[in-house]
Amino acid sequence: MILNCITIDDEPPALMLLENYINQTPFLKLKWSFTNAMDALKFIHENPVDLVFLDIQMADITGIELARMIANRPDKKTIQVIFTTAFEQYALEGYKLDVLDYLLKPFVYEDFHRAANKALKQIKILNDGLNNSSAKAEEESFIYLNIQHQKVKVNTKDILHIEGFKDYAKVFVKNADKPLMSIITLKSLEEQLPEGKFMRVHKSFIISLDKISAVGKSTVKIGDTLIDVSKPYADDFNEFLKNW
Repeated sequence: MILNCITIDDEPPALMLLENYINQTPFLKLKWSFTNAMDALKFIHENPVDLVFLDIQMADITGIELARMIANRPDKKTIQVIFTTAFEQYALEGYKLDVLDYLLKPFVYEDFHRAANKALKQIKILNDGLNNSSAKAEEESFIYLNIQHQKVKVNTKDILHIEGFKDYAKVFVKNADKPLMSIITLKSLEEQLPEGKFMRVHKSFIISLDKISAVGKSTVKIGDTLIDVSKPYADDFNEFLKNW
């Protein structure tokens, strides 16, 4: 795992030392170095950053203020912050802001590596937690269909495609001899499906994106079924195909 990091310090020699240490650390990649805190904040808003090495005493705003701005970003992605400062009295402020670690200048590579390794472990834990949550959510994704006076639970991973009619729908699922027929509109079904897994490609069809076997000029194939992609839905479908 490689961590994208930036350094922020208004003293160029301090930035040079950090760059040297980062280059010695295989799991760190330096994206940029900043002497201006607001330039760094703009970069964070526009680019993926995992770890920030941040000085506290700076001319424009303090590292304490910048750390607070980083924590309050609207995208809510966790960015780990390690303070680098010559003033030990700021340690308490750093812990109040829940920064990951605190390096007291002058620090040697061993201290730097210990803090960087702590960041790596913490980010791995956070990523594993997100991945497990996503996997669990996907595993537990179901829809409920009213079929012949019964409520039937259907795993969305088994759905191939759905064909809608005026007031009912046919849900085609894996390993079934015939589709499941339910009195429900296609729009209502669409609202129940997990986001990013299915797509409306026609006023009468929703497809499972991971079940696509072939794509034509204005058609998509799900198993042995060829489905038209109509003009109102073509732009969204073509956008999806860029990463297919």
